[in-house]
Amino acid sequence: MFLTKEEESILNGEKGNAERKSMEILVALGKIYGAEKLIPVGSVQVAGVSYHNLGDAGLEYLSELSKDGKVKVLTTLNPAGMDMNNWKSLGIPEDFAKKQIMVIDAFEKMGILTNCTCTPYLIGNLPRFGEHIAWAESSAVAFANGVIGARTNREGGPSALAAAIIGKTPAYGLHLDKNRLPTITVKVETAIKTMPDFGALGYVIGKKAQRQIPYILGIKEASIDLLKTFGASAVTYGMKPMYYMEGITPEKADAPIETLTITSEDIKSAFNEINDDTDEIDFVFLGCPHASIKEIAEIAKQIEGRKVKSETWIGLSRTVKQLSDERGYTKIIEDSGIKFACDTCVAVAPLKGRFKSVATTSAKACFYSRGHNAMKTKIGTINQCIDAAVSGKWN
Repeated sequence: MFLTKEEESILNGEKGNAERKSMEILVALGKIYGAEKLIPVGSVQVAGVSYHNLGDAGLEYLSELSKDGKVKVLTTLNPAGMDMNNWKSLGIPEDFAKKQIMVIDAFEKMGILTNCTCTPYLIGNLPRFGEHIAWAESSAVAFANGVIGARTNREGGPSALAAAIIGKTPAYGLHLDKNRLPTITVKVETAIKTMPDFGALGYVIGKKAQRQIPYILGIKEASIDLLKTFGASAVTYGMKPMYYMEGITPEKADAPIETLTITSEDIKSAFNEINDDTDEIDFVFLGCPHASIKEIAEIAKQIEGRKVKSETWIGLSRTVKQLSDERGYTKIIEDSGIKFACDTCVAVAPLKGRFKSVATTSAKACFYSRGHNAMKTKIGTINQCIDAAVSGKWN
């Protein structure tokens, strides 16, 4: 891989330990994937933020980098293992909280914005069409490539952080035109309208179009919230982190000859496979990926004047929470007993053993709740989930 004189000097340690280590990661990655050079990136989103995933070894690595490491581009963080302000009210152990705070402190020392969210595009980390970025969170990568038309591979935590410190990433994979072409046409021959519908569609496409880039036909309209839900589900269950949706996404390409047809029976089967056999709901989680202000407004509308029986959290960024405060949604929601869980999510919070079952709008949340936290899962609309929170039952 070709390196400029400045890049070589960084690799030789002339710009400090953090830049040397970061360049070593990028060069190794470039060699593995046959990249010809490094390219500048406009922004970075770093995963591997929760102490639940990092452990002491990860914390030690971050602490070492933070001694002389500074990011060169706009960089935001994926969700942490807890709400950084209100972790006590969510039942997070104090020993975990202390370590999580140390993790965030190390990132902040490097100049990273510590607004922890899986939806960076909702808090100002919004790339332009065609811009090269280095993002790590799978749902955000699918959104960036598909919905925005920016260019990023799904980075690992260390490679994303390395890209932030250097301001560059190896030119391979989805950064290159030839690797962004759709490889299978997906004809959707059933109505897909609600958030769980889009999650189920993502489940089917992810399972059937493993590691392919789909060109999707048959979706008449889709909001930002529905697209983020679809992408999160599709990459969780197997799709490459990019897709085309004719008439909706911006990048242009020809539909491939190989075709996959999705019918109402496929969607029905997906719901049967995502939903477990349980009527009791002791936990409700909304906001995977993190909720937008439009979703918060809908939750406030559905819950106003009611009280929840089941423990209920809303995952969201601190920026969206501030908007909720200003609009008066926060008071309505908290008066019902629902708790806001800023900075965190069900995939990375230490929840195993705390709850037996979860109701959610998200197929991705079902995957992680079942696999990481041994919960039984139910997927439904915001209205269905709010009803479950109020009654403790799934109807």
